[in-house]
Amino acid sequence: MKILVTGGAGFIGSAVIRHIICNTGHSVVNLDKLTYAGNLESLAEVSGSERYVFEEVDICDRASVARVFSEQQPDAVMHLAAESHVDRSIYGPAAFIETNIVGTYTLLEVARKYWQSLDETRRTAFRFHHISTDEVYGDLENPEELFTETTPYAPSSPYSASKASSDHLVRAWRRTYGLPTLITNCSNNYGPYHFPEKLIPLMILNALEGKALPVYGKGNQIRDWLYVEDHARALYRVLTAGEVGEAYNIGGHNEKQNIDVVHTLCELLDELRPDSPYCPHVSLITYVQDRPGHDLRYAIDASKIQQELGWAPEETFDSGIRKTVEWYLKNLEWCQRVQDGRYQREGLGAPV
Repeated sequence: MKILVTGGAGFIGSAVIRHIICNTGHSVVNLDKLTYAGNLESLAEVSGSERYVFEEVDICDRASVARVFSEQQPDAVMHLAAESHVDRSIYGPAAFIETNIVGTYTLLEVARKYWQSLDETRRTAFRFHHISTDEVYGDLENPEELFTETTPYAPSSPYSASKASSDHLVRAWRRTYGLPTLITNCSNNYGPYHFPEKLIPLMILNALEGKALPVYGKGNQIRDWLYVEDHARALYRVLTAGEVGEAYNIGGHNEKQNIDVVHTLCELLDELRPDSPYCPHVSLITYVQDRPGHDLRYAIDASKIQQELGWAPEETFDSGIRKTVEWYLKNLEWCQRVQDGRYQREGLGAPV
């Protein structure tokens, strides 16, 4: 297969591409606009492969997207391109409406016309896999409750509302036009190459520099944590074995309060950097005003993908978080280039 991956220079997208190139014989076309969160350094280990092609394209640019489909002739689409940071969506929602809603609509329309032009064999085999988030479900009040694939949507932030909108568009293109779609909704990802504005890399890098570790409210928000390489395996499994028209929830079976995640990171840094002048790193924790509309608890029921497709996470939270901290400690130069913008200035990404 030739798989078109949108947002392939992002955190999850790059993990998907690395997985496909390193573990399968398929080819990948990486379509990415290279916003601030797009970093081609995350693909350095596979970018030299003859099975990898990069196209710097905005998914809202219909003519350019259509050109890529025409020239590259993909057999499947994995749509990960999205604005994804909740805080940014609160203070600047316009970009989320444009990319996540208008961009998904544009991609769906180009994919639909392309799919309709294929011969019967290729048309039957074609897949459009839309990658989404568990945040579209809102939050859970009952501590025993889990998100299932039939949980009603109740998004709380501009980010989650825009992702919910894109999910609805994908379902509508399936119902109205017959486009062979799949949808996945995942829990919080973590792991190597995560952009430093997100919780886990932010805490690691702040702690190493002796900066405050800002925790919203009381830090009692609960998230289900999923190691990004486990997620990449799940996404590939859904693309190749999932049933058209179905949705699959993907979770790590690791519910943790944010404050407990931060404490775990501090303990690991105390162990791995015992000579740090900032030990114990827990002393750097600072509680800040809570985020507006902050969801309290997310939790995924991932039994459907496990029972029907045979996927389960390989990493526990303890094993995955240790691997993550060790990766950041070994790749501080990558982190520094991201923090000071060198990855953009050196031609590895577009300016914000």
